[in-house]
Amino acid sequence: MLKDYKKWMPVKSEINNNEKHPRGYKEREIWLCSVGENIGFEEDGKKESFSRPVLILRIFNKNFCHIIPLSRTKKRGKFHYAFDGNTGRTSVALLSQSRAIDSSRLLRKIGVANKKDFKIIQKQIKEILKL
Repeated sequence: MLKDYKKWMPVKSEINNNEKHPRGYKEREIWLCSVGENIGFEEDGKKESFSRPVLILRIFNKNFCHIIPLSRTKKRGKFHYAFDGNTGRTSVALLSQSRAIDSSRLLRKIGVANKKDFKIIQKQIKEILKL
């Protein structure tokens, strides 16, 4: 599949040059996030903002956090976890795609995972990342 990095680069530059970071984002929240146009099988964003929903897994500081991209695919298995993210749709956490991001990529809050599902996701991430 051909990717259009020329369209992503101005968006990426604008995000980088915008020094505004959202305030008060929290673990368990679901945000729309500009994840970008990525390489190979890495999960891409969509539309003009190259965005997709993400789950905030861990906050390191007000400008940096660890996220899990979300999808609506019906995939199952140890690398996927389906849950109700309070967004009006079932979300599937793409556990193998978790990564750290600058919080300036976060666009707006769109939901929150319940505590039970979040604990299960944390447990599955720990299991996947066992070294």
